[in-house]
Amino acid sequence: MRQKIQKRTAVMACVVLLGRNLLCSTASAATLVVIDLADIVDETSPSVVEVFTETKQVSSWFQEYVTEGAGSGVILSEDGYIVTNHHVIDGANTIKVRLSNGQAYTAVLTGTDEKTDLAVLKINVSGLPAAKLADSSTVRVGDFVIAIGNPLGELGGTVTEGIISAKDREVTIDGETMTLLQTSAAVNPGNSGGGLFNLDGELVGVVNAKSSGDDIEGLAFAIPANTVKEITQELIQHGYVTGRPQLGISVAQITKPGMGRQTYYSTPGLYITQSSVDNGLKAGDRIIKIDGTTINNAADVSTVLDRHSVGDVVEVIVSRSGKEITVDVKLTEQKPS
Repeated sequence: MRQKIQKRTAVMACVVLLGRNLLCSTASAATLVVIDLADIVDETSPSVVEVFTETKQVSSWFQEYVTEGAGSGVILSEDGYIVTNHHVIDGANTIKVRLSNGQAYTAVLTGTDEKTDLAVLKINVSGLPAAKLADSSTVRVGDFVIAIGNPLGELGGTVTEGIISAKDREVTIDGETMTLLQTSAAVNPGNSGGGLFNLDGELVGVVNAKSSGDDIEGLAFAIPANTVKEITQELIQHGYVTGRPQLGISVAQITKPGMGRQTYYSTPGLYITQSSVDNGLKAGDRIIKIDGTTINNAADVSTVLDRHSVGDVVEVIVSRSGKEITVDVKLTEQKPS
């Protein structure tokens, strides 16, 4: 993969040559390193798979139909564990995985975590080419990376290149705030769950989002490898992430006054739609504050709960029938329903 060429003068940066080779060295070294990107792709691409889903839906006329989806995944182990995004497989009735050699298998969902947008699949195969996970805490802004995935759900094995544009980006997606790597590598729908690799052929992140718009390019995000390692170990061992606190409620964001399914919402805000435990909170309550923090949306709730552990008691102020009520709620462990 790498050739070392002795030089008398130091090279200060990495230079892309014809989009294929890199010349790299440190300021103090007298060695020029030539890296062939094609070799890195050959090493890493077999660990990236295509993921296809089928989800049964029911129309307003009570007719059943099937919707299809597609994404990407990365092989974690030789015995068939694969990481992808939660949003790729969410609600799917059938999941299939196609390897880089074209072989396809039905996958079983081992566990999924909406908060980090990660899921683990399992296929009954051995001897698979597993990705090597990097220590993403050592990633630096400006590091060269390549993204491999299945854009548009039909272009498996597509490779794009870029750099790490930023670290520790806090990005809120569907009410969940995640700390992500930002990259300039081009990604598209279908790349979700695919791999972001460094020049050592190590997985530095799992692609999960991009900013879209007519004037937006080169703005994509990936879940850091250290997060991937921590969460996937939990999912493989338990099927869910243990020790994560919850209030035991379901909520809905109301943006304007109006009638819900059973309740009239007179004031915009975050409303409780269901309480799964006897915690003093009721459907129809509008959450005002938790532990002194004003609550405007579900992301605010997650931020407060992230500061607590299972068994902690938090003060929740709600509006009920026009009156403010304070309820002390003991946090329970969040488990799959």
